[in-house]
Amino acid sequence: MDLHPRLLRVFVTVAEELHFGRAAARLYVAQQALSRDVRRLEEQLGAALFTRSTRRVELTPEGARLLSGARRLLALHDELVAEVSGARGPLLVDVNMQGHEPPQPLVRARELAPGVEILARFHGGLASGVAAMREGRLDVSFGRFAGLPADVRKGLAQVPVRLDPLALLVPEDHPLAALEEVPLGVLADFPLDAMAGNPATTEWTDLGERLAEEFGLTLATPHAPPVGSHEMGLYLQRHQEPVLATAKIGGIPGAVVRPLVAPVPLALENLVFPEGLRHPGLDALLQAVTEFRRVGRGLRRPPHSWLPEADEAVLRRSGHGHGDGDLRGPAVLSPHDIPKII
Repeated sequence: MDLHPRLLRVFVTVAEELHFGRAAARLYVAQQALSRDVRRLEEQLGAALFTRSTRRVELTPEGARLLSGARRLLALHDELVAEVSGARGPLLVDVNMQGHEPPQPLVRARELAPGVEILARFHGGLASGVAAMREGRLDVSFGRFAGLPADVRKGLAQVPVRLDPLALLVPEDHPLAALEEVPLGVLADFPLDAMAGNPATTEWTDLGERLAEEFGLTLATPHAPPVGSHEMGLYLQRHQEPVLATAKIGGIPGAVVRPLVAPVPLALENLVFPEGLRHPGLDALLQAVTEFRRVGRGLRRPPHSWLPEADEAVLRRSGHGHGDGDLRGPAVLSPHDIPKII
């Protein structure tokens, strides 16, 4: 059986819109032609993909199973066409934190490749970003790679970017706000919110769990996660529990950031993308990461610091570890070099 990409593209568009009229308008085709293509695909597969009524359109279980694979196949199809024809769409990069400054390597990559379109997206966490990559809706993300399950990491390349000191985000009237720095021993008296209720940031919750296990901390009860700076401020006031964050976070109304010390816990931020991805925007991003690590020494371990063993292993595999901040390997990273260093 040969499934034509056009039929799959029609199916995916209807699945995203759940409305035949809007899907037809989006594809610039007549609704009658779009409906005919959907029926043809259903006949080839021998299964109904949508349930239709006068009021709504819904995916059947068979349609839901087809959707993820169809997205991946279309993404591969479009990538192949782009490689052969020389045409490229924009590089879609997840910046993780809505409303905050984009990562420095992203800013630098845009300077290095002014003729390449690099677009920032917000998915709220690496776990969410990886899911978007699988569906062809995202190319690159930043985050803690070691915190993802092994089956989720499969097929992904990662490049260490920087070691971020961890901190607490607390309301201005919280007892810990009176401290300039918060020793981990003091934090043991307060439940720590590691965003356990947020499925988009499971890699971050994993970091909180490892920190709690190592230093005898108590994790807070999971809550429904906030989205955006304003909602985070309200979230903190409502629950009054210190939230695990990086020291670079800011701009949360009614909140202050307090670094964690004794020792300084760290999070390893990585650049993550599908193995085999080829794009001039990715080349620029890898060059920017090279510069950032060399000039900013983003992988240098501060004294008296702590990093989970899983993240230590990532650094060792990439040629770093135990305080060595110098870049080893090629002068400028490229996608072809990644299998040698991850």
